[in-house]
Amino acid sequence: MAAKSLLLRRLSRVLQCRPRSSSVGACARELLVASRAPRESVGRVGLLFRHVSRSFSSGPSDVGDLPGPAAIDYRSLLQEDEFHRLADSTIHDLQEKFEDYGDDVEIDGFDIDYGNDVLTLKLGELGTYVLNKQTPNRQIWLSSPVSGPSRFDWDQECQSWVYRRNKANLLKVLERELENLCSRPISLS
Repeated sequence: MAAKSLLLRRLSRVLQCRPRSSSVGACARELLVASRAPRESVGRVGLLFRHVSRSFSSGPSDVGDLPGPAAIDYRSLLQEDEFHRLADSTIHDLQEKFEDYGDDVEIDGFDIDYGNDVLTLKLGELGTYVLNKQTPNRQIWLSSPVSGPSRFDWDQECQSWVYRRNKANLLKVLERELENLCSRPISLS
């Protein structure tokens, strides 16, 4: 284990000084010299460096470059003061509705907490929901015990918080999941 750790540290140093060596082979030789590894290791090290160089390369790779998702400048979509107004309003409305809902359901461990722009809904053994504002992204993030993490953006057209991946509405997601978990409907809209 110590040998692997030592090799990784040396690999890290070689990668940091990689601009001196433009080829994969030169990097492999530097690593071999630094690690005093046997000569037969060069094949494995060379494969490792090919993988690393492909991973960190800014140029085209031989496996084809697939376009990634387009970057979104969230600041241009929603001004910060408007984001805070909408997100605060949504979170405070949810807090009030969750408190009312807590009066209607009998769940051990039901608790609501709000602080530092984070709303936490604890449902005892059923799990915990966490909603918080992400100002740099202009999003509301949801952590759900049912559906996991989601990031909701404000949709001007439908005037609601929407998860871009599947077009799910924040309030509808919460209504559906809470009804399924607690066996009692809740209206958040």
